[in-house]
Formats: sequence, C-alpha cells, structure tokens
Amino acid sequence: MTEGYSAILLPQLETHNDTTLQIDEEMSSWIASMAALPMALGCILGGILMEKIGRKTTHMVTCVPCVIGWMVLYFASNIAMILSGRFLTGFCVGLLGPPTGVYMSETSEPKYRGFLLAAISFAIALGLFLSHLIGTYMTWQDTALTCCSFPIICIILMFFVPESPTWLAKTGKIEEAKSAFRWCRGYSDEATKELEVLLSRQQLLNDEKKKNIIDVIKDLNKPEFIKPLMIIMIFFITCQWSGLNAITFYSVSIIQQTLGGNFDEYLAMLIIDGIRVFMSVFACILLKRLGRRPLAIFSGIGTFVSLFILSSFTFAVKFYPAISAYTFIPLISLITYVSFITIGFVPLPWTMMGEVFPLANRGIGSGISALSAYVAFFSVVKTTPSMFLRFGPEGTFFIYGMLALIGTIILIIFLPETKDKALYQIEDQFKIKK
Repeated sequence: MTEGYSAILLPQLETHNDTTLQIDEEMSSWIASMAALPMALGCILGGILMEKIGRKTTHMVTCVPCVIGWMVLYFASNIAMILSGRFLTGFCVGLLGPPTGVYMSETSEPKYRGFLLAAISFAIALGLFLSHLIGTYMTWQDTALTCCSFPIICIILMFFVPESPTWLAKTGKIEEAKSAFRWCRGYSDEATKELEVLLSRQQLLNDEKKKNIIDVIKDLNKPEFIKPLMIIMIFFITCQWSGLNAITFYSVSIIQQTLGGNFDEYLAMLIIDGIRVFMSVFACILLKRLGRRPLAIFSGIGTFVSLFILSSFTFAVKFYPAISAYTFIPLISLITYVSFITIGFVPLPWTMMGEVFPLANRGIGSGISALSAYVAFFSVVKTTPSMFLRFGPEGTFFIYGMLALIGTIILIIFLPETKDKALYQIEDQFKIKK
C-alpha cells in the first residue's frame, strides 16, 4: 500500500488549492521516491533485527512505526509532514523485506515453499490495488487513515503463529524449535528428517568457537554465500529496472501520456492493478508446478517483447498521429507487460532470497540482497519523471525493455534451480566449485 499510495497522493496534490501543499515536478519525484529511499536502510536493519530478536518479533515491532507513519500522513498539513510520513512507512517496508521471505522459507515444506513465497508478491499486488481503489473514491488523507488499519491487523494475526524454528534452534531454544517446527510442518517422515538435519547442523554451528570479524569475512567470501548473493542482486536489479515500480508510482500520469485523453486513466489503473492481482495468484500456482529457471526466462522474454511493442507504438504516434485513436494497443501492451513481469520477475527474487543463503549468514545475505533491490527501486522511481521528460515514453520503455533483455540473458546463464529442494540441499549445491 505504501508503493501504491503516491499514485493517489500526487494527482490530488497537483490540483490542491492550499499553497502549503502545492508541488512541482521535482517535488513530486521526491514525494514518490521518499518511500523508496529509506527502504535500503530498513532492509539492512531488518536483516540484523531478525537475527537478534527473531523473524516474528521483527514483524510485530515494525508494525508500530508503520502505524505512526500513516497517521503522520493523515494529519499532514505541509510538505514536510508528507515527506516524513512517506519516509517512515517506506522505512518499515524495508525492515520487513528480509524477515518476510526468510520466515516463509523456514516454516514451509519444500513442495509448497515456492507457492507461499510467491504469495508475498500477491499481497503486494493486492495492497496496490486496494490503495488505488480506496484513493479513487476517497481523499489522500482518508486513504492514509484506512491504510493505517492494516499493520494493526498484522500485529494481531502474528500472535497466533510461532517463531521461526530455525531461529529458535540457532539461539539454543531447542524444545521451542521442535514445537514450532511440528506446528508448521507436522510429523511426516520428510518433516522429521528435515528437523533432524536442521538441529544437527545448528549444533555444529553452536559447537564452533565464537567467530571474530576475520572469520565472518572469510565466511562471506565462501562460494555458498557469494554465488547466491550475486545472482539475487542481479535478479533484483533486473526486476526493478524493467520499470514496474515506475508505472506503479506514477501510474496515473504514465497512463495519461501513454493512452492519451481517450481513456479514463483511473479506470485503466484499476484494470492494470486487477490484472496484477490475478497474475500474482497465477504466479503462485506456476511456482508450485514449474521450476524457477523456466519461469524467469519466460517472464523476462515476455517483459521485453511487451515493452518493445509499447515503445514502438508510442514512437509511431509521433509520426502518424491518427493511430493514437487505437488506445487498445498500448493498453493491451501495458496489460501483457504487467502480466509477464508479475508471474516471474516480481516474485522470483523474493522467493529465492529466502531459499539460497546458508543458515549461518541468511540474515546478512537477505539484508544485502534486499538493499540492492531498494537502491535500484529508489533510483528507478526518482529518475522516472526526468526519463519521460528527456527520452519520452517511447525511449523510456525501450530502455526498460533492453535492460530486461540483458538481465534475462544473464539469468539464463547463472540462475540455479531450487524447486522442491530442502534448504540444506540448496546450500550444498552452491558449495560446488564450478
């Protein structure tokens, strides 16, 4: 909801009569990107917090400043308060980045893990849709107040689930770890085997002497950490620079420029949001049935083709204005673009971030990976208005498309398959030097 809020906030501020809330294009970019800016810092602290106080507790603690941030936005009477509220809600989103995927991966069965991790992207898509839907019919202040209720609901629900058994084992709470594992996974032979491996590996880590900074650095230079870190960072940067969050944050203005005045931009925004929600559900199903690699490749190629068609159409309109009447072409291109990127590029890096890092360094690995995602996130959101101004829609979509293609080629070469593998099997896979 934090990501979708700016698409509602900015158009209303641009037509606001209060001089204390009037904004220009530069301030619009700062208001939009102010939520993305602290996400990078938040994800690093989130990675540290989840190791210190647990995955579940990190979620619950983070919801408190999130509520405060939405309340600041509700009561905002000047631009400084709006920027502060955006900063605080964005910071909380960053805090939740690492522990969310890690918690899901540590509490789910391998055969359901992809489905459940992809549900994170579904939740994001649903939040975008709800914030846009609410903001279409309500003021930005009332939208902020409504958004405030969701972290409160999250705190309540978290009381009913256990802490991550992996974290409990890591902190020496063995009986609690067993109980939490049984609550999440049951008593099947497969679950019993995984529990035994988890406890034995954790015992080996606990028996090692306390590591100094030199030992930690050596661990971070091992192939089982470096390989997945590089792959996930490339995946995140490719996803972000394929442009989805640019459209998310500036959806109303981008739709106006792309579709022209022949289409209700708010209706188009809700249609695209609805497609994203639907495709997020479809992605959950696909991740349960297909491997990560084929889905990533299919998503990347489809994203490139959709952006190329969108770029070509907006370029052709400059020379043949008559074809601008065919608004269904860019609309269908936007829909196919959102569909292709949502089934692969959006959920997969978050899914795999919770799978690929070794137990000993899972927190820092997830934190650094999420950091790269949010730095790329901020850079895309901040530069979008200037890119549209300098290169036009056709040039901007072409750049996003080419970056999607380049990233896809890299992923074809290096992305491993993790479907249906236990976390310890994935860790061992990266230890092989090749």
